[in-house]
Amino acid sequence: MSVHLVLSHPLTDSLNARLACGIEANIRARGLAVDRLDLYASGFEPALTAEERRAYYGAIRPGNSPTDLQRRLTDAQHLVLVFPTWWFAPPAMLKGWFERVWAPGIAFEQGTPIRPLLTNLKSILVVTTLGSPFWFDVAIARQPVKQTLRAGLFTSCAPQARFRMLSLHSAENVDAARVARFESRIAKTIATLM
Repeated sequence: MSVHLVLSHPLTDSLNARLACGIEANIRARGLAVDRLDLYASGFEPALTAEERRAYYGAIRPGNSPTDLQRRLTDAQHLVLVFPTWWFAPPAMLKGWFERVWAPGIAFEQGTPIRPLLTNLKSILVVTTLGSPFWFDVAIARQPVKQTLRAGLFTSCAPQARFRMLSLHSAENVDAARVARFESRIAKTIATLM
């Protein structure tokens, strides 16, 4: 089985980078292959170009065939996303990855309703850090990232995939013990998903 691990954080020494390294080690220890993509380190360009937008709903044909990043997504059986939540949304870099990689003909087929194409995905694990406290994210903001990803993206493109989201709230003031507990939760979740 293959796991596509996507990290979206500009700092190589960030808490998100640490979590991604731990997740990768955990998955490899289970004997699974990990295809890691660091969006910032790879130089990924998140902005959808005018040409890409004009061809967005066009048929996939020679000349506009799936990119390497799209193949990496469609080849995966498990997807793990690691990123910070900024201003109640994923970083622009990750949003750009969704817009450019999760395209028609790759992640879905346009229609009413749209037809999911990421049928190879068995599970999706989202790991995010937030500056806001739990009570604000859940009671006031109503978990906008979770709602958008689950209802707007994953249910549309990979409804068969088991979805889990783990959020480390108040992450800007987190101590080592709390990080260790969160890493333990991640490990337990990986064990149930993969």
